[in-house]
Amino acid sequence: MTVYLTELLEQLTCPPGVSGNETPIAQKAKSLLVPLCDSVEISQGNVIGTLGKRKAGKPHVLLDAHMDQIGFLVTAITEDGFVRVGNTGGLDLRLMPAQRVMLHGTKDIPGVICCVPPHLHNGTEHVFSITELAIDTGYTKEQLKQWIAPGDSVSFDTPFHTLTDGKVTGPSLDDRCGMAAILLAMKQVQNETLPCSVSLLFSTQEELGERGATIAAYTIDPDIALAVDVTFALGHGDNPVKCGKLGGGPMIGISPSLSPAVSNLLITAAKEESIPWQPEVMSGITGTNADCFSVTRGGVCAGTVSIPLRYMHTPSELIQLSDVEQTGQLLAAYLRRCVSC
Repeated sequence: MTVYLTELLEQLTCPPGVSGNETPIAQKAKSLLVPLCDSVEISQGNVIGTLGKRKAGKPHVLLDAHMDQIGFLVTAITEDGFVRVGNTGGLDLRLMPAQRVMLHGTKDIPGVICCVPPHLHNGTEHVFSITELAIDTGYTKEQLKQWIAPGDSVSFDTPFHTLTDGKVTGPSLDDRCGMAAILLAMKQVQNETLPCSVSLLFSTQEELGERGATIAAYTIDPDIALAVDVTFALGHGDNPVKCGKLGGGPMIGISPSLSPAVSNLLITAAKEESIPWQPEVMSGITGTNADCFSVTRGGVCAGTVSIPLRYMHTPSELIQLSDVEQTGQLLAAYLRRCVSC
């Protein structure tokens, strides 16, 4: 399983998919869903798969993970050939200088975010604002205009690596690891008779305010919806009150904005199948697609299952493979027990 999951995550983190420009990852996601679903389509940018037929009295469950990633949008090319950008999603601007990036125009162009060498500044720290950032591709303005234009997306050009003790690092693990967990769950229940029908949603533009999930949930009209996303894993210097444990298993959301029935059944499923899990207590909304699910149409019973992740919204995020595997097991266990809420 470890080898399969590692290869799956590498496949999922390789295609670019900055919010609003998710076509490459959408095509990959569709190809991975086709063998596991009765039908798969791309609708309004979202990838939607279905398993089983909807019947009266039988709940319809939506499993969601967003496929978009944080990045940039080209805003201008300066006279001296540097590329100005705006942010797409939340970025930690402290980390931007000297990062390798890929500009996605009519062809992909590699570049590096400009920085001032330490020898040439006075030793005081300055965090560049997004309007101060520029990308150096090595091309002149006239050369660059052949392939790049304002509105093109820019992603981090960071490799995927395996680390020791079942850990991996790479870009866009938020939320490509959630996609992997759903794919694992579908493999487990593929030939089973479930008490529910299922829709799988790999959604767009979560980083811009849950836009893709809002559209898809209205169309799908589920009875129950689970947002499978990432959450903070405890790392060096982090607050343990605000973080889960890396390698401690999936975190089950408990919040006034979520359905207690869904959260409780997730906990029951984890206990009955001896799946390690952690509570994620949130005093308000969740910051995931579950927030739009719960208010879709007349209201949907919503829950969250989150994978602990270090270094969120950076070019090099880090997860534990066992957390992803156990998240897939938990989702499958929930589907086997699913009842109307």
